[in-house]
Amino acid sequence: MQVHTDIADFKGVKRPVLTTGTFDGVHRGHRAIIERLIARAKKEEGESVLFTFHPHPRMVLFPGDNDLKLLNTQEEKRALLDQSGLDHLLVVPFSRQFSRMHAIDYVRDVLMGAIGARAVVIGYDHRFGRNREGDLVLLRQLGEAYDIDVEEIPAQEVDHVKVSSTKIRQALIAGEAGVANELLGYSYPLSGVVVKGDQLGRTIGYPTANIGAIDPYKLIPGDGVYAVEVALKDGERKGMLYIGERPTVSGGLQRSTEVNIFGLDRDLYGEPITVRFIHRMRGDQRFENMEALRDQLRIDERMAHEHFNIPIA
Repeated sequence: MQVHTDIADFKGVKRPVLTTGTFDGVHRGHRAIIERLIARAKKEEGESVLFTFHPHPRMVLFPGDNDLKLLNTQEEKRALLDQSGLDHLLVVPFSRQFSRMHAIDYVRDVLMGAIGARAVVIGYDHRFGRNREGDLVLLRQLGEAYDIDVEEIPAQEVDHVKVSSTKIRQALIAGEAGVANELLGYSYPLSGVVVKGDQLGRTIGYPTANIGAIDPYKLIPGDGVYAVEVALKDGERKGMLYIGERPTVSGGLQRSTEVNIFGLDRDLYGEPITVRFIHRMRGDQRFENMEALRDQLRIDERMAHEHFNIPIA
């Protein structure tokens, strides 16, 4: 898959067949649309193009909206799309100026002029142009004028994508990692950098790597303790991860994301780390003292090992 970040340099593509959208999550519903796009490109003897924007339009149009939480970072999305069989990913910087482009100008100058689209595969409810003035009817009319064939994705397929995205977010917020992973088609990832914590976990036999530098727009699953897969620079491991406000230690002052990595005996400070959520074992809870917390962590550790079907060292 070729990645393009400047629409002015998007040239030399054979009979482009295009779809557009945010594709956050690149989940099963999205991949069904991508498969349809690729099939149409093959039929046209052309190349498939996914046209999207960065940053997310809501970040630009509503900069004070702190409720936006995404399923993918830009890097995660690119990696997932690269596995889909797409020929081209066109990522255009979104701006207020771009949002003010009239629908007719968008089709003439972008879809036809800059991209040279031969066909567009798009949802029945797709809107485009300033104030969302363009719809499928207008796109078909303009397509006839500019020799762009428009293939409609029917309502049930588009609505499935919307429902999937909503259900995935709801499941993750509720801590239902298994449900989210089934809808995604892969295990939900969270990446960051290991930062120094207060090292209290070491005192009860469960040292943890505190994950910092997490993308501020990335959705962090609901509080609790999870069985996770861990990707480090030197390979893959298993572990158990805690998300919460550490009520036993801090009284609930600050949300923390920290992982106990099974069989690891070295410092990770400053290293990149990715955890993939597999199963939530319990919710967050307060314990009377550190000894009670340690006893529960022993239970959590056993449950995680049983889930992964690996012996406790």
